[in-house]
Amino acid sequence: MKAYLSKSKFLKGLQCHKSLWLHKHEPELVSPPEESQQAIFDTGTEVGLLARNLFPDGKEIIFKEGSFTKKIKQTRELIENGAETIYEATFTHNNVLAMVDILHKGIRGWELYEVKSSTGVTDIYISDLSVQYYVLSGCELPISKTSLIYINNQYVKYGELNIKELFCITELINKIEENQGFVEDQLSEMNEILMGKCPGIDIGNHCDTPYPCDFKDHCWSHVPEYSIFNIKRLNTSKKFELYYKGILALSDIPDDYDLSSGQRLQVVSELTNKVVINKKAIKEFLDGIYYPLYFLDFETFMPAVPIFDGTHPYQQVPFQYSLHVLESKSAELKNYEFLAKEGIDQREELIKRLTSKIPDKACILTYNMTFEKRILRELSEQFPSYKDKLMSIHENIVDLMAPFQKKDYYTKEMKGSYSLKFVLPALVPECSYEGMAISDGGVAMNTYATLHLIEDKKEVEQIRKDLLEYCKLDTFAMVKLLNKLEEVIK
Repeated sequence: MKAYLSKSKFLKGLQCHKSLWLHKHEPELVSPPEESQQAIFDTGTEVGLLARNLFPDGKEIIFKEGSFTKKIKQTRELIENGAETIYEATFTHNNVLAMVDILHKGIRGWELYEVKSSTGVTDIYISDLSVQYYVLSGCELPISKTSLIYINNQYVKYGELNIKELFCITELINKIEENQGFVEDQLSEMNEILMGKCPGIDIGNHCDTPYPCDFKDHCWSHVPEYSIFNIKRLNTSKKFELYYKGILALSDIPDDYDLSSGQRLQVVSELTNKVVINKKAIKEFLDGIYYPLYFLDFETFMPAVPIFDGTHPYQQVPFQYSLHVLESKSAELKNYEFLAKEGIDQREELIKRLTSKIPDKACILTYNMTFEKRILRELSEQFPSYKDKLMSIHENIVDLMAPFQKKDYYTKEMKGSYSLKFVLPALVPECSYEGMAISDGGVAMNTYATLHLIEDKKEVEQIRKDLLEYCKLDTFAMVKLLNKLEEVIK
């Protein structure tokens, strides 16, 4: 009989029964993955393939849509013919389908390995392995180990990539066996749900826990574009507390509802167009800025598998900077920029270029200085011969985000945020990221991370131009915001 409940559907059912039902009966309502989510999927695929090197020379079951029966047959034939390692081994039991990342025949029996691109063990991963164990043991395959393979975030690459040090392997069979009663109960409940009508489950915390649901666009279609769910830094449980009381619009929030001063300002400003301009505080901030003035922004990428010596998994590796310069208040604005060649470690070249442009005791403006300062510290540790120059820049940084973070300048268009992507269009609407090929740091990161894979030179050249344009706007935006701050205290 054809399997109707896959491992992935089981996990979706644990998160939300409505999601499970929709996947089965109305899959056309699935929202396409956002670029950031797709990048996570791609990373998972990359890590999964790399982990196979822990068990080399295995036989792979090739996936083709709609060929599960053939995959199950191929798996059984490989086992019968003495295969010791199988990738994507496929089994079904009680119409539940499971595909195993790595199945290896050990001394005491078969060893089941699930590969994740994360850096630790979570409950959802245990549930993932539990349903696989349920299926394989139901097929009377003797399982001696059930383990999770994941990234060791303490690994630092030097020379050739060391696969055994890159990955951690945690044996979980005791927990998995204890979990079998839970799996059976859940499967029974899910089967009943799939045979019935769509569950009337309202939106809630489960929509994003542990993962963003594929049906958010559908289930959240009644929520206005701007609502209580857009109140910044309001605990999710509080947002749903309001929602379950029938409160969606900011105008319906009770005056005595417990909000922080910043959250209350966001609500009041939205309803009354209230503008906050604390001239005294802004002037004090501006008094700490001096010339020559340098506006600095880094772009980084975070490979799960380190590709440069001295880096660890998911380390933010700088590949680009933009630097706008004002020698004096009346000087002509200059721009310097650097973008590393794709796939090549040019951090030292980035350091040389940057430190050659910024003199000692210059005033450096960044937006959210925590990020730039961390990058500078890490570079100084990994390239100690440049430590003095890098830390000089580090010590002279002033955070342009401060007056907006403190709400010394606030308009309703900022929508409760002090992010540059909200503050800039609110105060300088003619200077916008809209319509740009690369419009935020996440896209820049993912774009650069895969740039070395593109063979079309013209396409690579265009993407590099897009990256430069984006980063340049980040620092130019700081120039415009500084001008705006200076204007409002006149």
